Amino acid sequence: MAADLLNLADLVVTWGGDDEQVEAVAWRAVKTMIRADVGRVESLSSAQVQGVGIRVVMGAPSGSWGSGLGRDRRVRARQGFAYTTSLTEGALRATLAEARDNLAFATPDEHVGLAVPDGVPAAALGRLYRPEQQTVTTRAKIKMALELERAVRATDPRVFGVESAEYSDAVGEHCVVTSTGIRASNQETACYVVARALAAERGQTQTGFGFSLGRHIDDLDVAAAASDAARGATRRLGATAAPAGRATLVLDPYVIAHLISAVGAALTGDAVQRGRSLFAGRLGEAVASPLVTLVDDPTDPLAYTATRTDGEGLATRRNELIRAGVLERFVHNSSTGRRAGLASTGSAVRSGFASTPTVACMALALAPGAGTQADLIADAGDAVLITDVGGLHWGVNTATGQLCIAAEGHRIASGEIAEPFRPFTVNTTVQTLLRNVVAVGADVRVIPTNATGVTVAVADIAVSGAEPEHDVNEAP
Repeated sequence: MAADLLNLADLVVTWGGDDEQVEAVAWRAVKTMIRADVGRVESLSSAQVQGVGIRVVMGAPSGSWGSGLGRDRRVRARQGFAYTTSLTEGALRATLAEARDNLAFATPDEHVGLAVPDGVPAAALGRLYRPEQQTVTTRAKIKMALELERAVRATDPRVFGVESAEYSDAVGEHCVVTSTGIRASNQETACYVVARALAAERGQTQTGFGFSLGRHIDDLDVAAAASDAARGATRRLGATAAPAGRATLVLDPYVIAHLISAVGAALTGDAVQRGRSLFAGRLGEAVASPLVTLVDDPTDPLAYTATRTDGEGLATRRNELIRAGVLERFVHNSSTGRRAGLASTGSAVRSGFASTPTVACMALALAPGAGTQADLIADAGDAVLITDVGGLHWGVNTATGQLCIAAEGHRIASGEIAEPFRPFTVNTTVQTLLRNVVAVGADVRVIPTNATGVTVAVADIAVSGAEPEHDVNEAP
């Protein structure tokens, strides 16, 4: 961790008064994105962002910084926040003054407050940071983007174009220091390549995508990403309309990752407390098939969003949300935990130094079962394989569970992958999907989002040959 960021955060906290709690979040990140097109660089952007966010809380009793159990509910704390992109002492002092000014306009809330140390040690996740990524030249990154585009075009003669071929990376470091005793820091690197191929045959055009991700450029597999993109496009050629009816669905790991990411939004304390969760009031109940165990584990080093500490500086940890189908817990930050009379689950998130912490699932995954995707397809008999979904968050209402999404995939006939289908509709509920899981594979796949996927088979789900025509989150 760059000493200057920690030193700045330490300095800000020393300026706090006896009657206030102060939090300083210092952040620095360098991001690069390169897009190749027809053998040349179409765009290249590289930017460094840095800054400090300062939060001030006043009016809370001395015992209010933990779980909130037994606290005086008559007390109304207030919170003020401000940030700056300048790291000079003068700018930091002015930002602290602005946070104090903003506090005067804040709505009183007995649950607001900074986190306090809870004794959970931060996991050792050294491989999240690869310092050698900082020395990778721009020329090497450009070369990889161009190589990716060439590889996609060379994979199959039916591939006539590349809609996009991109290389992207980020090197980041941040720290959280509070007057309540937290002093935490993180360093992380990440990079990926992603391509979208265009294929045509007999007047029909289809697209497919592929990607590879890692912590260092040497982790990336350009050939695999190119092959996946080309195969995704060519295997959709000749697509026909899907028949309407009910079917067993075999969901690709990519689809499952996005699905559980959407479901995770309903498993936060904030969603429950705002009346926006389909799981509200169901702790301890069976909400899914016994085959479903859903965890949120940012300490898993294989997770793309793995991290040692959360947005409030507490150690992240493995949170089992659904165990063998039974709803076990919701994730909390300090504020939602206090409101529920519970401790934080180390699940505070920030979008950067310019935001206060919210709460979210950070690295979701289904506990793997047994078998490959081919095994689940063979066992499914006559079914539908779903390989991609569009607008998943748009098509899931996390308050009611209603789910209506556009999907792409193939017919499964007698346990074999058959002809592709044009986009069709899956119309069901999250509750039904979870309850009807009949098999979970062991083919874990990491994708660049806050969830990891495995192949899952779900029985008796309604599908139709048309795409959805409305947003399930809109009022009728």
